[in-house]
Amino acid sequence: MVTCKDFLKEMGDYLDEAADPATKKAVEEHIHNCPNCWVIFDTTKKTIHVYKGMDPQPLPEDVHQRLVNVLETKCKKRKA
Repeated sequence: MVTCKDFLKEMGDYLDEAADPATKKAVEEHIHNCPNCWVIFDTTKKTIHVYKGMDPQPLPEDVHQRLVNVLETKCKKRKA
């Protein structure tokens, strides 16, 4: 049985159609039975659809560097 926490972990693979058949079925059952996760799934799916139709926008260099720094810090914390 997939929990809400499991659903959130698997949602990316599910939306990318990279989930294995058993996981796909379990996620589908969960979002069918959990209104909160269904809203998260539906909103995320619609957001992805909107962004896929847009032209890429350049990221300012200072924003890019701050993002890289935050990701590096988080990765170091996970490894520790």
